[in-house]
Formats: sequence, C-alpha cells, structure tokens
Amino acid sequence: MISPTISKALFKLPMSVLVKGQTIPADPIDNLNIDTDRPIIYALPFHSNIDLLALREQAKKVGLPDPLQPIEIGGKTFERFVYIGMRAALLKSRDHDIPSRSITLFSDLLNLHAEDEQLDIQMIPITVLWGRKPGKEEKIKPYLESKTGPQKAWTVLTAGRDCLVRVSPCVSLRYMADVHGTDHSIAHKLARVARIHFSRQKLAASGPNLPNRDVLFDRLVKSEAIKKAIEHESKTKNISLEKAEHEAHKILDEIAANFSYGLIKKGDTILSWLWNRLYQGINVSNAKAVRQLAQDGHEIVYVPCHRSHMDYLLLSYVLYHEGMVPPHIAAGINLNFFPAGPIFRRGGAFFLRRSFKGNKLYSTIFREYLSELFTKGYSVEYFSEGGRSRTGRLLQAKTGMLAMTIQAMLKGLNRPVTLVPVYIGYEHVMEVSTYAKELRGKKKEKENAGQVVRTIRKLRNFGQGYVNFGEPIVLNQYLNEHAPQWHENVGKIDAPKPQWMPGVVNQLANQMMTNINSAAATNALTLCATALLASRQRALTKDALVVQIDCYLKLIRNVPYTERVTTPNQTAEELVEHALSLNKFVLDTDSLGEIVSLDRQQSVLMTYYRNNIIHLFAIPSLIAQLIIQNRVISMDKIHAGVEVLYPFLQKELFIHFDAATIKDQVELILKEFEDQGLIHIDDHQVTPNQAQIQELYLLSRTITETLQRYAIVFKLLVANPDIEMSELENKGQEIAQRLGRLHGINAPEFFDKQVFSFLSTTLVEQGYVRASDDYQPEKAALMAQGLMDLLVTEVRLTIAQSIEHA
Repeated sequence: MISPTISKALFKLPMSVLVKGQTIPADPIDNLNIDTDRPIIYALPFHSNIDLLALREQAKKVGLPDPLQPIEIGGKTFERFVYIGMRAALLKSRDHDIPSRSITLFSDLLNLHAEDEQLDIQMIPITVLWGRKPGKEEKIKPYLESKTGPQKAWTVLTAGRDCLVRVSPCVSLRYMADVHGTDHSIAHKLARVARIHFSRQKLAASGPNLPNRDVLFDRLVKSEAIKKAIEHESKTKNISLEKAEHEAHKILDEIAANFSYGLIKKGDTILSWLWNRLYQGINVSNAKAVRQLAQDGHEIVYVPCHRSHMDYLLLSYVLYHEGMVPPHIAAGINLNFFPAGPIFRRGGAFFLRRSFKGNKLYSTIFREYLSELFTKGYSVEYFSEGGRSRTGRLLQAKTGMLAMTIQAMLKGLNRPVTLVPVYIGYEHVMEVSTYAKELRGKKKEKENAGQVVRTIRKLRNFGQGYVNFGEPIVLNQYLNEHAPQWHENVGKIDAPKPQWMPGVVNQLANQMMTNINSAAATNALTLCATALLASRQRALTKDALVVQIDCYLKLIRNVPYTERVTTPNQTAEELVEHALSLNKFVLDTDSLGEIVSLDRQQSVLMTYYRNNIIHLFAIPSLIAQLIIQNRVISMDKIHAGVEVLYPFLQKELFIHFDAATIKDQVELILKEFEDQGLIHIDDHQVTPNQAQIQELYLLSRTITETLQRYAIVFKLLVANPDIEMSELENKGQEIAQRLGRLHGINAPEFFDKQVFSFLSTTLVEQGYVRASDDYQPEKAALMAQGLMDLLVTEVRLTIAQSIEHA
C-alpha cells in the first residue's frame, strides 16, 4: 500500500495539472443507493497507484470515503481497497493468477459476516479508464490491461484529461454470505465475477474493436446473402459480376460509418460549447437502467422521437457523458452533404436512402451491414418516425428498420437485443417556425451547407433541453410473448419473411412509441403553452396563468402518468417567470395587473410545444370537458364517456393505459380534481365548483380540438355509411380546415392528413365502418351524437352545415 503522505507529496501536483476526471454516475451515492453509514470497500481491477489516486480525488468530490483511509470492522483494521489482479498480469484465465491477497481479504470479510449478523459491507467495483478509444480488429488486446510505470506515465500524459471513474452498483457481502455462504470457494467466485464485471465495464465505455473499412467491405461482399444479390444484379441488368461487385462496394461506401474516437473527443469539446451557448441546461433522466443494460452485455438499439436535427448530436453527447459509447446512427441520405456528411460519418452516422423498393442489391447490403453492426456489438440509433415531427406529436412509426432489427436477431445473435425508447424535448426547437410554414404548404428546403451556416448564426439561449430514457423493450422477451415460434426461424439463410413478422412488428412499433411518450418531460414552456392555448383569446392574467400551471403540476405529481415522466422541481411562479424570460410571450401591464398573451404567429408555434405533452392531459381534459358540458354528471357516465372515446385517444396519442387500468386512472383523476377544489362529488354525482371554474374550463379545452375533429368524421360517417376511408379522410380534412378558419383554430395538426389517417384506422378496429368484422351501424350514430354534445353550439352548427354541403 502506498503511504497517503508520500502520495500527496509525489502525485498531488502532477495529478492536479494532468488529470481531469469525471465520475459516472455523477451522483453515485443517490443514483446507486450507497449507504455511507455502512462500511465501504472499493474493488479495483488491478494494482495501480495512479488509478487509486484518481479514485481518491473523485471520491472526495462525490462524498464517498477516502480509499486511502483504513477501515475498522469488528475490531480489525483493513485497507479500504482491494486489487483483483496483479500489475502486468491481469485477467488470466486460471484462478491461481488472482492475487491471493484479494482472496484472503474476501474470505476474512465474509467470515466477519458469519460472526456478526448485523454487519453488511458494501463492496463497490471501481473502473478507472484513461481514454475510451476502442481498439482495432487487427490488433486485438485484452479489454483491461495493466501498464508498467513508463506506460502508465505516458497514458496519464496523453489521456489524463479523459479520465473516467466508473462507480458500479454495490455488492452486498451480507447478501453473499447469506445466500452463498462464507467458505473460501465463495471468495474465489467473488473475484472471478469481479473480473468479468471489469471487462464488461470497459466494453460498455469504449465499445468493440473497430474494423478497417476496406476489410469490412470485403468481408461483407463475400457473405452469402450479398454474393447472391450481386449475382442477381449481374443477371437482371446484364452486367459482369465484376461490375456488379464494384457497385456493391460503392453502395457500402455510401452507407457505412467511419467511426473516429478522435472526432468524438473533439466533438465533445465543440458540443459542450454549443450546449452552453444554446441551453441553460441539459436534463437527463433514467440513464441508470441503460448503463445497466450496457454492463449486462445487451445489444442496445436507441429509438428516440425526432424533434430536431439537434437530436442526433444531443443523444450522442448525453450517452458519452453517461460513460457509454455513442451509437452508430441511421441518418437520411439527405444529410450526406459536404462538409456535414463526412463529419457525421466519422461520428458514427451510416446513411440510408428514403426508399429501398425495387433495389434488391441495395436492400440486401443495407440489411447485412446493419446485421454486422449488431453482430459486432455496436449500439445503434434510428428514428423510427422516419422524419422530424412537424406538429410536435409523435408520428406513426415506420417499421422498416424495426423489421431489419428482428431479421438480424434471426441470423443468430448470441446476446439479448434491447430497444431503448428515448424522449427528447426542448424549450425551443430551432426549426419550429420552418415546420409551421411547411404545414401551410411551403416546400421543404433541402439540407445544405448554407442552411447550416444560417442556423449557426441564429444560435442563442434556448432554455432547457431534456433527454429521458423510456422503459426498455427486450426483444427476445417480447418475441417470446408475442411470437413464441420465432426460434424456429433462427439461423435460416435466405428464408422468406416469417408470417408472424408484420403483425408483431406493427405491435412492437406501437409499444415503442407508447414507451417514448411514457417518458415525457414537462417544462415551463410546454405547460405555459398548454394553458395559454386553452384560453379563447390566447391570453390570461399572470396570476391566472400561475394558478393554472399549479393545477397542472399538482395533477402530474399527484396522479403520475408514469414513474418515468419528469416534472420541474420549481414552483408555478418560478416556471412562469422562466417561460417569460424566453421571450415568446407578450407581457402587458394595466391598472389591474399583468397580462400574458400570445400573438398570432406565436399561437401557431406554441401548438408544437403543447403537443409534446398533450397525451399527459388528454384523459384529465376529457373528464373536465364531460363535467363542463353536462354541469351535473354521474361518475358512471364519466366512465362510460371515457371508455368509448379512449381507444381513439390512445391510438392517436400513444397513451399507455390499457382497458384494465383506465377506469382506475379516471377514479384517481376525479379524486385529484376534488382535492384541488375543482369539483364536488356527492352521491356519485359530479358538479363543477363555480369558484374555480376557470381552472377546470382551461383544462377541458386542451382536448377540445381533438373532439371537434372526431365529431366531423363521425358525422360524415353517419351521413354516408358507405364512404371510402380515403374519401372520409379527405372530406374530414376539408371541413376541419373550414372550421379552423371560421373559429380561429391555429393548430396546424387540426387538419393534418396523418391525424385523419390514424382516426380512420381506429374506426375499422373499433367496428364503426362496414369493413369491420363486428360492424354495428348504430354505434357510429351514438358516438356522433355524444361528440356533438361535448362541443359548444356555434361549432356544432358549423360542422352540421359543412357536412350538408360536403
């Protein structure tokens, strides 16, 4: 053991100059549930004084005990750290290579637990990484190698500013003693498990070895599937095999990433500057589960929602700072322009064309390249919506990449594949004004260098950014539940697509999008936008706005949508002040106080931010609307009203409650309404509290435009039961546009064609049209009447008159 006095004298100055460390997770005590009142001992992979000192520096910063201070347990004094391997002889396969000193310490500690039933020592594995550069395939090295003095000195000189101290979840020696015993063999087992753990930690942080690009291309072109595709290309186009093979190489060169750790490091510096310039903070939630997946050896596929071009950069940046490898990202070929394309490619982007249809060679190569990424263990990211959302809502998932992910599994991957849904949100999306123009008919501008320059010139403070990791979906388990026969298709080369695949992929896509929405982030801007847009004049007194935001906060906190949804810690007053500081609202003052409002242009743009979280308030808003319109309504009728409309809201907004839990959720919401004083409940009869009617009214209007759209479609369906779905969508869209102009509805998604497409699909599923298996014509008439009853008189008249002339 090195003396603390000597270490301070010899290493304090050079370490402070050369080493800049980062702890993962940033707050290990809270994140990993470490109890600092119980004994703590650190386990490191091999003997290294420099590693120990790097740990010591970070331990002091995060509130963990000094590893150089001995610990007294049961009247005996122990070192507070243990090395699992020896210097320059790490991770051999034979047990006798594990230092006997660590085995002896483990045995002694386990024996202490046999003597004292109250004792519970926390063993914390620590991995100190100097740089995270992955190796090369042609130069395979052990993941954890101990370095001699000069090698270590060089490592500190070259990678000291890239030092990562990974703190792993505690191992309870109490649990080990109770479950596995305390004999000497358990100490050996504990050391062996630690060796595997440290190797996986390195892999999770650095990723697999990188291939030489040309070698990779040659290997893929020689694969059985691509060879057959080349032969097919040669025959169908009447060209030589050599020319067809040359075309295959060109396609690979167009698709494949060229990952560079050096660029990632430089990019980290640039992005740190960029985020500090753009945002007041980046908030990350639920990353712990993802780190555990990486540690457990899962093949991770990140599937984020797509709000902005910033999404690519932000997620990679966050993952890097969470101690994980930035993923290989599927990017549209439209982003492969100079100079962005080559930079993105070195950052891990691989490019895909918008359509593979009719090009067997291209589709085969892309599928085999994706499979290669999975086989080698690279994490992958793709945006399943296929493009950025122009309305702020989640789009229906495109299933092509998802199907190829499952096909890669069927080739025989030997580790679990897990989808990690990611909710990305912002208080300002740079492209939002462009989205509004495109929804009004302006042609989408093609991405180019000039566009990048113009965007950079507009950089300013955009408030907060949010990255929330949703509930992971382990594909192996999902297929076991939804397609138990999937194992029969594993390892079959060139087999046709299994019959179960389309249905399972569609269900999986829906679950994936639902899990994204289940990890939503509310913030000052989305909450204020929701409240102001609910006001008829898009204006509220500042006091009323604060009261409404407080209503929203209580609702979200007291009746959580899911445990992964995040809510700001600030008060309603603080959130309103922050929202006003973003300069998106008009603030006027008169003799009676302050008024917050939206001008016409901002009203349109604010719908984008409201739509980010509209699914959180859909059910509370529907309940409020039922109460407002009926004045007195039984709880049974509220349940019935929610039950009949819920399938449509669930489909459109990817709401996670199922039929078995929605009734309980309604009960909880009504109880919260009563607790807030918004309603009175007497003998199962619900009435609004007139003293707080504005809060309930504003809450009800969040879902009003959606109900108006439903009413249009159902009235059309009742007027013409044999109408084709395409005609229903087109006429519904036309009437919605007319209604919007007549009643000042500025929300672009109100007449968005895709929203009507969602609706027509649900009509068939729920038996409202003749094409349905359980068609009941009277259902549509009852639904139409029920929806019209929920609307104000002038809107009902406009819909009725428009349908008469349609």
